[in-house]
Amino acid sequence: MSIVVTGATGQLGQLVIDELLQRVPAEQVVAAVRDAGKATEIAARGVEIRIADYNDPATLTTVFNSGDVVLLISSSEVGNRLGQHQAVIDAAKEAGVARLAYTGVLGGPEADFDLAADHKATEQAILDSGLTYTFLRNGWYHENYTQQLAVQLEHGVVGSAGEGRVGSASRRDFAAAAAVVLAGEGHEKKAYELNGDTAWSLAEYAAEVSKQSGKDVAYNNVPAEVLLGILTGAGLPEPLANILVNVDAAIERGLLAGRGSDLSRLIGRPTTPIADAIAAALQK
Repeated sequence: MSIVVTGATGQLGQLVIDELLQRVPAEQVVAAVRDAGKATEIAARGVEIRIADYNDPATLTTVFNSGDVVLLISSSEVGNRLGQHQAVIDAAKEAGVARLAYTGVLGGPEADFDLAADHKATEQAILDSGLTYTFLRNGWYHENYTQQLAVQLEHGVVGSAGEGRVGSASRRDFAAAAAVVLAGEGHEKKAYELNGDTAWSLAEYAAEVSKQSGKDVAYNNVPAEVLLGILTGAGLPEPLANILVNVDAAIERGLLAGRGSDLSRLIGRPTTPIADAIAAALQK
């Protein structure tokens, strides 16, 4: 039996591999990647590399073996990913894997914002397949905000989430939870709602950035149509910009504030505070 991580050279996938190697021997871990050239550091740690392209189902037929535990990390190609996910599900079922874990979105079938649509459909496809599953319903990453820190320091924090709160956690926190679920037992047919311990508003986020940076950083709450114009003006494709604006609307409605303590319970420690993520980003 192997633990197979798809999308293993992505931002989350690399961290999942690292977390797994802290829990199981390298020979039990397989990194499924589209480009082996990007996986040299992973291979150097003793992890087997297998080629798997979500867009080429033929490459998926030899990636999984009977009895494997597989992590399907959701594709970042919004608009195309449902078909990509289905190809992985089909290949996993054909191979007879023991369990398929999937990184979805906080709220699962109850999440009614645009970004959740593909995740809900993927969960249903997994259920329809009859595979034993674990659903990792990830909330928002700290890094979704802190990776924009340079812009925020210059122009402030801009959004349309009002006073809505975000129960985010670090990408490392979510990776640790995935590793626990993949390497452990008792997670069959479970759905985990994963979010940070403490939710915060964008105004509080801006205040923390100000405190740590010594610069005056304000939160500018703007109407949704204004935010859309700002994002498209910055070069984002309109479909993606619309999704991000819709996420802010979901935040304002409380849909990403959090749904319990599954994440901290799984990883056996408190989740990373947003203040720590800001501090780390400022040091880069």
